[in-house]
Amino acid sequence: MTASITTPVYRALFCDLRTDRLLDVLPLTEAKFDDYIGKPGSLTANVPLPGGALAARARAALQPGRTAVWLERDGDIWWGGILWTCTPVSDEQGRIMVQFQAGTFDSYLDHRILAEDMAGTGMDQFDIARALITHAQEQTGGDIGISPGHDRSGVVRDYAYAYSALARVRELIDNLGQLSDGFEWRIHCYRDAEGRRVKRLQLGHPQIRTGHTDIVLDHPGQVLTYSLPTDSTVQANVWVARGDSANTDQSQDSQPLTVSEESPGDLEAGWPRLELTSDHSGVSEEATLRSLARAELARQNRPEVIPELTVLLDGRITPALLGARIRLRIHDLWHHEGLDAAYRIVGIAVTPPQRTKAETAVLYLEGA
Repeated sequence: MTASITTPVYRALFCDLRTDRLLDVLPLTEAKFDDYIGKPGSLTANVPLPGGALAARARAALQPGRTAVWLERDGDIWWGGILWTCTPVSDEQGRIMVQFQAGTFDSYLDHRILAEDMAGTGMDQFDIARALITHAQEQTGGDIGISPGHDRSGVVRDYAYAYSALARVRELIDNLGQLSDGFEWRIHCYRDAEGRRVKRLQLGHPQIRTGHTDIVLDHPGQVLTYSLPTDSTVQANVWVARGDSANTDQSQDSQPLTVSEESPGDLEAGWPRLELTSDHSGVSEEATLRSLARAELARQNRPEVIPELTVLLDGRITPALLGARIRLRIHDLWHHEGLDAAYRIVGIAVTPPQRTKAETAVLYLEGA
């Protein structure tokens, strides 16, 4: 006798962004959502409006810029973020629905700048990131309930951020994490033991790692499709980084600070010279600029491989596994001897079940 497969139940909660007070629960269609390490994720969906009562509820709850969206799957939090766009549309038959798009809670920090100068010496880089978020949430109307945590990286740095630079808080955290011996970060959304919805700053040095055992995925098997591109157009063994001029005398000609870092071992091994560049506004110290160049070179020193898998969700894969290791095993014409390789999950895009379509997820991977 074949066991029945239960279709998971998705539910969208719309809450006040600052207080997390529940505003409404509305039906969704055509929902898709994703989350990543290193960049904001998104949720797109439609709210059908068959009648006036539901339309009035949707108008009250869907307020771009001040409504939080939590997506539950069978009662567990699978995604959380901020409603940014809301578009009511009507078709030729007069049927109305609302299309909306939301971004993960870290997208809020793209809309925040410092209220004053900030500086410090000998601070753990995790504490600097927390200080930036705490500063943003201390301003009037700025607290959206991000929990900063208490982890340490063991890497200490000096920092100085000027209010006059008008830099966005997310940009400052990203730049800090991109230094040599830096870190990764995201806002992890989940429900705690007391049932409360939580937005926690998740930090990882040098990477975010979750789970203790590898998840084995097979093709043929749970892996429906795969793509394993190798891209050398973004490869470099020489990196040139450009910052700001250290000259503060406006009456004198000045040139931006420029440094170069290279991997001589690659050139000796027969690789051709491959050069890439980057600009770093606000950086005028050579040591900081060289740290950024070395970090970029380490990331781009080999052809970029960004595997992408489409898998059936079987209970093992959830958005909470961002940072987890998988073991991918492929046997087909291209991998006739068999591929057995380890990767890390750095992104996930989920398509909930739709009528005749099964629930699937696209996993974005990098070498473990």
